[in-house]
Amino acid sequence: MLILALKLILAHLIGDFLFQPNQWVKHKEKHKHKSKFLYWHILVHFLALIIVLQFNFNYWLGILIIVASHYSIDLLKLYLNKYINSRLLFGLDQLAHFIIIALVVCIYEPYDFDLNFLFEAETLLFITSLVCLTQVASVVMKTIISKWDLRDFDNESSLKNAGAYIGILERLFVFMFIITNHWEGVGFLIAAKSVFRFGDLSKAKDRKLTEYVLIGTLLSFGLAILFALGYNYILVINDL
Repeated sequence: MLILALKLILAHLIGDFLFQPNQWVKHKEKHKHKSKFLYWHILVHFLALIIVLQFNFNYWLGILIIVASHYSIDLLKLYLNKYINSRLLFGLDQLAHFIIIALVVCIYEPYDFDLNFLFEAETLLFITSLVCLTQVASVVMKTIISKWDLRDFDNESSLKNAGAYIGILERLFVFMFIITNHWEGVGFLIAAKSVFRFGDLSKAKDRKLTEYVLIGTLLSFGLAILFALGYNYILVINDL
């Protein structure tokens, strides 16, 4: 089952990423179903499937399902492009393709897909920790540091919500480093962030920005460490 799944995934990656130039993408977005590159794209997927499956035509039904569904999904994506956020649409597009691949694998090598694992204690603990690291920690930090007003500083050169995304990513990294027992990674992350932030802070005319960033960073890392230690502690005492 794993080999077949990997072959189908590889064929998908070859067709959707490796052999799909930007020129094709732009042409498809402009001309939709009239774009010749839409059909070239489907042909590339067909050839990739044939090759990775080693010309084994016992999989003809699976190849037909994947190629036909890929055309339908891509065509739908092209027409929804102006109505749905491109990032969300990209994610839904890839999810749909992988669901089709999973169904095709199930046709040839049936397997049980049990969702009960989502409700096991360890999985629930991990999901709860992720929610805490992302949204909960963001709200807590915003509440704590909202007492300081930084409206005097110009934010025009800053990416929208960049600080929030950086904070979420750094907390996730710290969490993963700790639960996998790689504390040295936390030190590396702190050093890397310090290097990148040094230029901004050294140019600040007021210590206020420097102090604000340091408080935010220490809060972010502190919450991540706290959640990670709590996660490990709960695993140990419950023998999970």
